[in-house]
Amino acid sequence: MPPNERAEKQAAAQQAVDILHEIATILNCHLDRRTLSICISMIENGVNPEALANVVKELRRHGQEAQLETATAAAAAAAASSTRRR
Repeated sequence: MPPNERAEKQAAAQQAVDILHEIATILNCHLDRRTLSICISMIENGVNPEALANVVKELRRHGQEAQLETATAAAAAAAASSTRRR
């Protein structure tokens, strides 16, 4: 592939990611450009879009649960430390 053609394809792909990122932002999908690019690539390589969306939702749910557990443990540790000082 000639360098000029490769640059044009890369520019078109970047423009598509930019447009899709704007749409994702409007829809509050909370996907950064890198994550969105990975999802696009996976779909282009045959991954079922609905299944991918379900996996992303599940991973987010697990991430939120882990953050909540961490925050709860930190609060409990701080409370225990405060109680011991008295």
